[in-house]
Amino acid sequence: MRLVPGWKRIVLIAAPITTAAALLVAAYAYTASGLPGPTAPVAAPALEIPPQPGLLVDIVGAVENPGLYRLPRGDRVFDAIAAAGGFSADADMSRAPNLAGRLSDGEQIKVPFVKTASGTTVVRVNLNQATLEELEAVPRFTLAFAQECLDYRTNFGGFQSMRELVEILGMSEADYVVVRRYLTL
Repeated sequence: MRLVPGWKRIVLIAAPITTAAALLVAAYAYTASGLPGPTAPVAAPALEIPPQPGLLVDIVGAVENPGLYRLPRGDRVFDAIAAAGGFSADADMSRAPNLAGRLSDGEQIKVPFVKTASGTTVVRVNLNQATLEELEAVPRFTLAFAQECLDYRTNFGGFQSMRELVEILGMSEADYVVVRRYLTL
């Protein structure tokens, strides 16, 4: 077998071209096969802490239903008082908290009561937790009616609304207007 004269020059030119063509065919075959190719190192994703579901706010004082409430972030004091059923009839509006203030987590909102002529504040009794003696101390409550309230609470799991005093237990509207100042749920 004899080689063509000048073969060394042909090999020097054809070898790199053939090698490049073979690499291109191999790269195409590798990507077409669906195998994962080499990837650049990926940085670990930053940990995202999910936002809290809302603010926990304690509302006390002269509101219809004082207690703990979970409210969305960005809400204002007005929204918290509305969640607690609004101001009660004995709320002192001249000393009310700033209704436009923004809420913060763990905040306690105090709504003051109107002071009576003697300078004392009205003490509210929880209708679902009070003892017989505490209920009997509420104006317009008799011993028999206080016992009816305890029996109703025991048999039906408690009051859902103070209006149940009128609608279910038969209290008069005039008595209810007086009594609601001294009760809460």
